[in-house]
Order: sequence, then C-alpha cells, then structure tokens
Amino acid sequence: MPRLSDSMEEGTILKWLKSDGDEVSRGEELVEIETDKANMTYEADLEGVLKIVAQEGDTLPVGQTIAQIGAGGGDGGETARASEEEPQQAADEEVERVKQPEPVATEEKEPEPEPESDENGRVKASPIARRMAKDLGVELGSLQGSGPGGRIVKSDVEAAAKDGEQPEEAPAEKPREAPQPVASGDGGRGATTTEELTRLQQTIARRMAESKATAPEFVLTCEVDMHDAVEFRKQLKAAAGEDGVAPSFNDFVVKASALALKEFPRANGAYRDGKFELYSRVNVGIAVAGQDALIVPTVFDADSKSLGRIARDARTLAERVRAGKITPPELSSGTFSVSNLGMFGIKRFVAVINPPQAAILAVGEMTPRPVVRDGKVTVRPVMELTLSCDHRILYGADAAQFLGRIRERLENPLSLAL
Repeated sequence: MPRLSDSMEEGTILKWLKSDGDEVSRGEELVEIETDKANMTYEADLEGVLKIVAQEGDTLPVGQTIAQIGAGGGDGGETARASEEEPQQAADEEVERVKQPEPVATEEKEPEPEPESDENGRVKASPIARRMAKDLGVELGSLQGSGPGGRIVKSDVEAAAKDGEQPEEAPAEKPREAPQPVASGDGGRGATTTEELTRLQQTIARRMAESKATAPEFVLTCEVDMHDAVEFRKQLKAAAGEDGVAPSFNDFVVKASALALKEFPRANGAYRDGKFELYSRVNVGIAVAGQDALIVPTVFDADSKSLGRIARDARTLAERVRAGKITPPELSSGTFSVSNLGMFGIKRFVAVINPPQAAILAVGEMTPRPVVRDGKVTVRPVMELTLSCDHRILYGADAAQFLGRIRERLENPLSLAL
C-alpha cells in the first residue's frame, strides 16, 4: 500500500483496473485506492506479470503488500520485492512534488498491448475486455479476436453482447432494500437509518475533534470597508474581458492573507510537540464544499502569485474537487486556511482550525451598511472577517495586528497588485 498523502496511514482498495495474471507495463493504471484525502488511481512502476494479493474492499496499512509484479506472476523474486519498494518510493516523491502536481486521470482507457502468451491455455484478451465479458456474461472462448495476434479487445465483446451471443444475461443489480423502521426504542423519532462514513469523512471528523480538544483557540472579528475593492474588481473584470477570469473577492482575501502571513511568520506556522514550526512557503488552503465533505485544496506560494494566477488556480481546484478528481498532493502542505460562507448569506461565523495550522480565517457576506466617513454617515459595502487562532502559538496582540494587516490590504486593494 503506497503512501499517497502526508497524513495517510491506511488505504482501501476500491477497484483493480487489471486482472490477476495480466501483463502490465510501467505507467499503466493498476488500481483505484481510497485514502484519507481523496480517491486516487495508482500506476505501475514496473513491468511484468501481475499477482493480486489484496482484494477489492480490503483496507490495509501503508507498506503492506497489495500486489506483486514480476516474471511468473510475482513469484517472490527480485522483481517482486522491488514491486513493494519502488511504488512506495515513487509515492513519497509524489507527495513532495506539491508545487506543480500533475492531474491524475481516473477514466479507464482501452489499452492496446502486445499479444499475450497462450502457453498457459488462457484466452488472449485485453484486461478491459475480460472485465466487460464478465459483466455482460460473454464467453471469451467463443469469440474471434480482432486485436493484434488475434487478441480479443473491447469492441469484440461489445459486438458479441449487442448481437446476443452471450450465453446468459448479466445478472440484474439487486435492488437496495428500503430502510426498516425501528420497532421500539426509537424515542418517537420514527424510522431510523444509519450511514457509514467514507474514509474522508472519518478523517474530517477525527481532525476536527482533535482541533477542538487540543487547540486552545480564541477568536477575533473585524469589519472591512470593501468600497475600493469593489471598484478595483470592476476594473479587473473590464480588463479580463468576457472570456477572462476576473479575481473574486475571496481571491482578494487569499492574496491579502498571504502577504500578511509573510509579515507575521507565526501565523504561517504550527505548534507541534512543544515547539514552533515556521514555514518558508506560504500555502493557503481554500475550503470547498465537495461531495458530502468539506475539502481544502491548496494554493501554493500564494504570496508570490498574481491575483489573476490565484483566481485561475482557485477555480481549477474547486472544479476538480466538485468533479471528484482532486489529488492528494493538491490537498497537502497548507500553512493557513480561508473559509468563505458569504455566498450563502452568512454574516459571520467561526471556522474550526485545521490542525496543525495556527489559524483559519472565516469570510462573511459583503453587505451595504451605514458607516461614518469624514464625519458623515454614508453607505459602504462591508465584509466581516473572523480569525480563529491557536493560542499556543498566536497571542492576542500578534493575532490582532495580523488580522488588521489583512484588513489594510483589502481596504487598499492596489497593494495586492504590487
């Protein structure tokens, strides 16, 4: 089981993309694994015959064997042992390459490998053809392959299924049973059902409980006059044009926070094992509502990126979260977090610190409010910011100055473009 994220301790085999005994090449997709942060497709680091050890649905700790690759189906030789070591090394390197992570494709592709040996009496067929034949009830031995060397490929199985050549219909999916009402002891709540948490939801629950139990937090709130920021964004939208990506106000907050973090290193650090950890890179996590979970992908080096680049990165990350294609490297190494519920009409809220980070910034709705300017009452767009701090590393005065610096940057938005 490879380590696919910095906090991963175990993983669950969701689906094998190759069959036991298949010839695999380096770089071919092998297996889909559910980690504590995302579902990820893992690729082969060796070539040879695959011997599957762990089955779909099995949960194993990092480092335990899930498969072997080598001549003779992973017979325990040098190649098989290398298959346990090299994927782990490659996975660790992937976690470290967080600055420019590569998207991981999750869609199955029809491979076009060379013909397999038939010395063991096996029908020559591609892995995806074998899976399709099993699902559709098609007998591979009755088909004439159109692939290289007479190998049966995906189109052969599809044609056989369409022409009705399968000996039997694929078994119908068993309908899900309706939840049964609780006969007694329901306390008047009616029928009760339970839902198992996904690995991601389990991780979120554990980390949030850890945060509230271990971090002595305090909270600061300030109001930000966003008048100049609104005018500045209008100019940016006009410059970007209809096809361009104009920075959102949340992008303004990310940039302002990143610049302030450079001035207040402890806000960009963590308290861990009785010591302060201060980080040289400013990586801001942005909370995104995913599928039944809150996901926090990372905008790396936000202090050195332009507003336009932050806007493009944030939009790409949000789209990947909602599509379920976010990768562990894109979720790792955050040093500070921003959570925005303003779009839901929330005026202010207190966000839970994402451990081991020192603080998290909650962004509320921007609304027109009466304010006093030059001795006169006028109406301005005002937004509230709420900073939750770990008191073990951030103290009141430092946190107040840090939050005040974010406000200054937002009220003078030209400073975000310098």
